[in-house]
Amino acid sequence: MRTLAIALAACTLSACTTTTTPGGGDAAALHKRLLVLDTHLDTPIHFNRPEWRFDGRHTFANDLSQVDIGRMREGALDGGFFVIYTEQGPLTAKGYADALAFARGRSDLIDRTIKRYDALIAPALSADDARRLNRAGKLIAFKSIENSYPLGEDLSLLGEFYAKGVRLAGPVHSKNNQFADSATDTPRWGGLSPLGRDWVKEMNRLGITIDASHSSDATFDQLLELSKYPILLSHSSLRSAYDHPRNLDEGRLRKLAAKGGAMCISTIYLSEMNLTAERAKLFGDYELIGTMTPAQQAELIGKWQALDQREKMWNADFEKFMAQLLRAIEVAGVDHVCVGADWDGGGGIEGINDISAFPKVTARLKSAGYSDADIEKIWSGNVLRVIAQNQH
Repeated sequence: MRTLAIALAACTLSACTTTTTPGGGDAAALHKRLLVLDTHLDTPIHFNRPEWRFDGRHTFANDLSQVDIGRMREGALDGGFFVIYTEQGPLTAKGYADALAFARGRSDLIDRTIKRYDALIAPALSADDARRLNRAGKLIAFKSIENSYPLGEDLSLLGEFYAKGVRLAGPVHSKNNQFADSATDTPRWGGLSPLGRDWVKEMNRLGITIDASHSSDATFDQLLELSKYPILLSHSSLRSAYDHPRNLDEGRLRKLAAKGGAMCISTIYLSEMNLTAERAKLFGDYELIGTMTPAQQAELIGKWQALDQREKMWNADFEKFMAQLLRAIEVAGVDHVCVGADWDGGGGIEGINDISAFPKVTARLKSAGYSDADIEKIWSGNVLRVIAQNQH
């Protein structure tokens, strides 16, 4: 299961300064004026659900979704990176073939869904595209890959997915694969495999930004060392907020910032995940929600909400999320922090359970003294800078 990038700023971390003069205006109105992006939207899991409409206005309590056009257009979110996620499988010819077929299908599903609502949302291939769409009043759909496993051992497939619109990709997910060691598996390669090093070169050549979320410490170090361009972490938390191998330590965050990258702060692993057998079963069922009848969906939703009433999945809340976001800004500087909450893939905690809570983040940043310009960097400027730098 999912949880189970205008030029590079001409300053180094030590030289960058943060403007903290409060700007004028109501925080809610400010949030609507800003270009707001989230770098990790697992929402395509819902695109095939019978009787579910992406242009609707849903709630997590009603249908377990955290992102839709209704909530986006209310002003919470202007767009983001819709994920081609593939579960890790065997490193065999059949495993690779099955994964590739799935990833191609998921990419096509994203395309069909965005086209269906093309009066409201459109694909973006560059930072300039994102800003142009925003000025035109349209929502923004970038495409990303979580887990490069479907590429098998054929790096030319990166070119295929680039042509399909992918502009952000990570090498690995929750288990080691042919490219790299995962943060949550026993090391096999000591970081990147030889094929993984070639993956970095091809990513740089094509202009796809590297996503280091889910990478082991050694993998992160090597991605940062080998990449000619800044990298992102699309949905990660700080190890100082909760000590978990999936999270990034502050020393590595400083190194990331020194090389121009950015870390997008998540809502996951701010505590241990309460993954009981019952929760694990529900997560397994959730992965199949696109194939369920409405009645089966309703049954799953009821069971999920009943379990949440007895035991939250995460023992964390909005205050803890904001504490780590503010700490990340303090450590890395305002030019190197962004937001990727892991919506529809396991993210969401008390007080920030779907995108409708995002204006509260802007309000808190405003009350902490950050300028409107700095807040927009966090919401989109830093990500678009990194994307643009990778497109050399």
